[in-house]
Amino acid sequence: MDHLIEPHGGVLCDLRVDENRAEELKEASLDYPSLTLTDRQLCDLELLLNGGFSPLTGFLGEEDYHGVLERCRLSDGTVWPMPITLDVAEDTAAGLEPGQPVALRDPEGFMLAVLHLEEAYRPDKEREAFAVFGTTDRHHPGVAYLLDRSGPVYLAGRVEGLQLPLHYDFTELRLTPAELRAEFAKRGWRRVVAFQTRNPMHRAHQELTLRAASEQEAGLLIHPVVGMTKPGDIDHYTRVRCYQALAEHYPDKMMTLALLPLAMRMGGPREALWHALIRKNYGCTHFIVGRDHAGPGQNGDGDDFYGPYDAQEKVADYEEELGIRMVPFKEMAYVEERAEYLPVDEVPEGATVKKLSGTEVRRRLREGLEIPEWFSYPNVVAELRRSHPPKHSQGLTIFFTGLSGSGKSTVANVLLARFREIGGRPVTLLDGDIVRQHLSSELGFSREHRNLNVRRIGFVASEITKNGGIAICAPIAPYRHVRQENRELIEAYGGFIEVHVKTPLEVCEARDRKGLYAKARAGQIREFTGIDDPYEEPIDPEVAIDTSDLTPMEAAQEVLLHLEKAGYLR
Repeated sequence: MDHLIEPHGGVLCDLRVDENRAEELKEASLDYPSLTLTDRQLCDLELLLNGGFSPLTGFLGEEDYHGVLERCRLSDGTVWPMPITLDVAEDTAAGLEPGQPVALRDPEGFMLAVLHLEEAYRPDKEREAFAVFGTTDRHHPGVAYLLDRSGPVYLAGRVEGLQLPLHYDFTELRLTPAELRAEFAKRGWRRVVAFQTRNPMHRAHQELTLRAASEQEAGLLIHPVVGMTKPGDIDHYTRVRCYQALAEHYPDKMMTLALLPLAMRMGGPREALWHALIRKNYGCTHFIVGRDHAGPGQNGDGDDFYGPYDAQEKVADYEEELGIRMVPFKEMAYVEERAEYLPVDEVPEGATVKKLSGTEVRRRLREGLEIPEWFSYPNVVAELRRSHPPKHSQGLTIFFTGLSGSGKSTVANVLLARFREIGGRPVTLLDGDIVRQHLSSELGFSREHRNLNVRRIGFVASEITKNGGIAICAPIAPYRHVRQENRELIEAYGGFIEVHVKTPLEVCEARDRKGLYAKARAGQIREFTGIDDPYEEPIDPEVAIDTSDLTPMEAAQEVLLHLEKAGYLR
């Protein structure tokens, strides 16, 4: 494989140990503290262990971390644009000391690796957000994750791997850098163009990738991300089936499909450079960079976070030093008179150009309408329809939130009865009090426990939604960021409708059927929502109702009317 491009830094850093060392570590780990990794950390660990993050040999120490933020370089000068850090809670960090081995485990308890802890440090996350993402706006999913979900302490140190994280899906496509390099060598490919995607691919994508490979006289790697992507993206199972369907329409032996277990940060220019480095480690010589590559959309003011060509400029600045060449994404247009796709700058004057936006495609999927063959192959569309039936057949979560006594539970019960009258989909009510009794009986009412209770409700609702049912949730859910977490979780599987029962505090307190407000005013209940603990009102709920002047039947009817308008009922 000497003719292939060198890995970044010159050596592919596969951090997995041999069997003898693995047995030593397993025996010694009985005395190690353990850390259960999050989904993002599992993705990062996998790419550390398999060499995808070469030349990194572990999670970044503070000196390297600051170099990445300030200069897109490690402390030794090597180009590296994205901080790879292991974040933990304060109490977790307090129980660890430098020099101590730490067992890194997956959620089922399997030990995947050992971290040889060298240091722990507390980052300035606002500074990190601005350096990496160019913003501290929480509308950016990378910023929101960093500021609201990641732990306040970073652990750093060298990693020894026992095994890669376990995957049971598409195992034949989950090739490591070494395996993919061997495949390229077997095929005799010296030049390889990589295409990064987190979305389904249609005929325009096929045309642009074919042209890119042809122009570079190279083989083509379709290398989609199947780790964490942008909240709301189509699940990777559906996408991979679409890629496999599309693969049938490429020339034989010209393209290969492999999966990348990356946790995207949606970091625009820096992310594009990071993607290029990773593909270099996988053996690619060229990398396609599109308009607004890895951009997350718009900020709170409705403006794009990044310019359309910022990512291309960033990669171009480094391509001589890195040795992997950028191929600018060429926007393709379908020309009706010629019945083919052409780059937009080659479309003849006066020609009829046909387009379908992503929004329009999603609308047609939701409503069961035709998607023309000039846009996508029928077998690709069939895979999308399997996983994305029309709205009236999808799973759905209706998430009520409001103060105690606002009428949430009553309206939710009316809605439950109405859905059972309508029939067609199974429906479940997850009322706050019922969940507290059966699912969260051990929890108190601290902020931490309230959030945990709402997350549990969200998880159960996501499972109901995933399987085509309707979940009606009616907790207080006072904190905005946890409600948003539930939305992001559930929208991966179906609909999410937030219903703000905005009945004023004075009305709720006057009702006080359980006597809770009186006890709170008397100091017998602490941290009671609306009295001495805040309720963060939804900013833009799908439905807002005030039961001060609506009967429960009228309020439920408002929800049903919205669902009908939105296409969830027929």
